[in-house]
Amino acid sequence: MQVLLRFISYLFHPLFIPIGGTVAYFLVTPKFNSLELQSGNILPIFILTVIIPIIFYFILRNMGLIKTIFADTLAERKYPLYLSMIIYLMILYKVIPLNYINELYYFFVGLLIGSFATLIMLFFKVKSSIHMLGMGSILAYLIGLSIHFEINITLAISLLTLFCGMVATSRLYMKAHTPTELILGFLLGSCAQLFTYKYWL
Repeated sequence: MQVLLRFISYLFHPLFIPIGGTVAYFLVTPKFNSLELQSGNILPIFILTVIIPIIFYFILRNMGLIKTIFADTLAERKYPLYLSMIIYLMILYKVIPLNYINELYYFFVGLLIGSFATLIMLFFKVKSSIHMLGMGSILAYLIGLSIHFEINITLAISLLTLFCGMVATSRLYMKAHTPTELILGFLLGSCAQLFTYKYWL
């Protein structure tokens, strides 16, 4: 059980949420998107949100600023959030405008808002789950896509809801967070995406 729950924490790590939302958009949208348009978004977003943070993680670990990939302490958690916000801004200003997709643009706006709110709370010594921030974000985004395109993706939303519960269980089992921190993270992620609905839904 411990191995399974640890695997879930890695599988649904916040690193994979941006690329997950990007791929979800292209799978769900009924709009025609050429292979060039898809690769023009997916590839740079993958490099910026997965490859570069992994490289920075090893740099920060060698400098002694971070001990694990889960960044357990309040001080450690600030570095991934700073990096995430910079990367989201780069995507919003450099990647998406080249192949502008309104729905995808506001997904990253929501991620930026959620990350900023989480960072601000850290300065007040309030810890929230970044795992659940990511899960709340992608769940709310998928619901928004379903409403926006008027398509039935109930199965995908149900599975993602199940995965949210599994991730929360995993974080509790590993004693990484309290229930309050998990709920707070989920609310920050989902509410940030809900805030952007009025601009694209």
